[in-house]
Amino acid sequence: QVRLVESGGDLVQIGGSLRLSCAVSGRIFSPNVMGWYRQAPGKQRELVASIGNSGNENYGDSVKGRFTISRDNAKNMVYLQMNSLKPEDTAVYYCKVSMVLDTWKDYWGQGTQVTVSS
Repeated sequence: QVRLVESGGDLVQIGGSLRLSCAVSGRIFSPNVMGWYRQAPGKQRELVASIGNSGNENYGDSVKGRFTISRDNAKNMVYLQMNSLKPEDTAVYYCKVSMVLDTWKDYWGQGTQVTVSS
């Protein structure tokens, strides 16, 4: 059973920074992709950033240049460094792991709240 637990969400001022962490437990197969998604009230869940097990990164347009995703394969951790935060970054942030078993399968965490306020 794969389990994901996010942490690091908080209330932060405009222009501030936060670092989210996601601890992944259970057996992880390769290839796999770890990622962060977010969902604001009344909006659809959207990709923030993802990183493959080979290190290739992908970012949503709204966070490019401000957010950085990283992973520690030895510890089964994935991180999201968020800088220059804006009110529109306010959302619940979810961690996801996608990996191939007999087909691609997704596992989600419960989410962590990020609120950016003036």
